[in-house]
Order: sequence, then C-alpha cells, then structure tokens
Amino acid sequence: MNPSDYESLSGRVVLVTGGGSGLGTAICEMLAREGASVAVVDIHEDAAAKVASRLQQEGGRAEPFGMDVSDESAILDVLPRITDKLGPLDAIINNAGVDVTIGIKEMASADWNRVIATNLTGPFLLSKHGLAHMAEGGHIVNVASTAARRAWPNASAYHASKWGLMGLTHALHAELRSSGIKVTAVIAGGMRTPFLLERFPDIDASLLQDPANVARSIKFVLTQPPETVIPEVMVLPMKETSWP
Repeated sequence: MNPSDYESLSGRVVLVTGGGSGLGTAICEMLAREGASVAVVDIHEDAAAKVASRLQQEGGRAEPFGMDVSDESAILDVLPRITDKLGPLDAIINNAGVDVTIGIKEMASADWNRVIATNLTGPFLLSKHGLAHMAEGGHIVNVASTAARRAWPNASAYHASKWGLMGLTHALHAELRSSGIKVTAVIAGGMRTPFLLERFPDIDASLLQDPANVARSIKFVLTQPPETVIPEVMVLPMKETSWP
C-alpha cells in the first residue's frame, strides 16, 4: 500500500466528543486542517457550533452536534444524524471528560456517578453503538490521563474513571482487532486547557503542554499502516515534575 493512502486524514470522517473546548477543540482543528470531515460533538451545542463555524470559515468541513455522552438515547439519536450528514465514521475520539475535586467523605454519590458516566460509560456507549456506523478499518481513540497511572488526593472518581478507561481500551483492542477495528489509548499529561486552568488558577502554566501537541499524537496513531496498531501512547509536557 502506498503510504499516501494511510498517512493522510483527507476524506476521513471523525467524531470528537468534548469538541467544544480545550483538547477537543485542538483535535477538531488538527483534523479539519488535515482534510477530515469532523463531527464536533459537545454537551454544550452552542460551543460545538462556534468551533464548527470557525473551522468552516477556515475552509474545513465540520458539523456541530449537541450530545451528552452519558445519555444512551441521545447517542442512538445523534449517531445516525452524523453519518447521514458526513458519512460512515472512520474514527471516534472519546475525549469528553469531567472531574470533581473533593475528598471521598464529602463526595456525593451524584458527583461520583456523573464522573463515571461521562469519563467511562460514555466511551463504552460510543464504542458499542458507534461500531454499527463505522467504516471498514475504523479506529476508536480514548483520551486517558496520567491519572490512570498514578494517584493524588481528592480525585477518587476521576482516577477510577481513567483507570477503568484504560481497562476498557485494552479489552476492546483485544476484542475488536480481529474484525479490523483499531483501539488506542492516548494518555495525556497536563495541558494548558480550561479543564486545569479554570479549576486551578494558581497552577504554573509554563509546566503544562499545548493541547495541540496531544492532538498531533492522535494524528500519529490515526495514520499508521493498516497492518499496525498503537494500543497505547503517553504524551507528557517536558517540564511537568509530577511524573517520574
């Protein structure tokens, strides 16, 4: 096979959850710039619309969709609308994520359930139902975190969700590879995104990385030859001292 057949994202259809801000927006920008048709999916439809409109103005093909990834009925409704508009999915990027920074004694069950529903159940549901809308040789990319490799206080739900996401990713890799579907976990270190900067205003942003750099790693895993899959890749900022 000619490398140009798989090293280009041109013409591919990619669904990105959490596309309305932060890393999700950086992923959508990278995909559109590389010629992909992007389904910008976000729980806040207005945020998705703003991103899609800007990408369209820049010459890219992007369509916004409002969807709560923890809502199975919403997923079943939106997936066919995406494929009707853009075509069969070549990739699903499960990027949407939330966190609740609170100790276990103070954490409400509703907070725990919301984090698990978004960060772990969402990727399960998108993977389960997305397969019926996926093109041959499709790819599922789950955005994990260094929180799946270590732990810190007051983030039990987030850690549980991201460790679980790693288990889900590797289980799907083992299960789906025989049918030609690739599954990859991208473990992202700290990024200069609202997810961190708005919740921790005292954080030293110079120790974090540009989310565009993590987006580039996603391009890398999406553009491997059909005979090769990267099950896991970690992308860390050089100056982040919280990781060995």
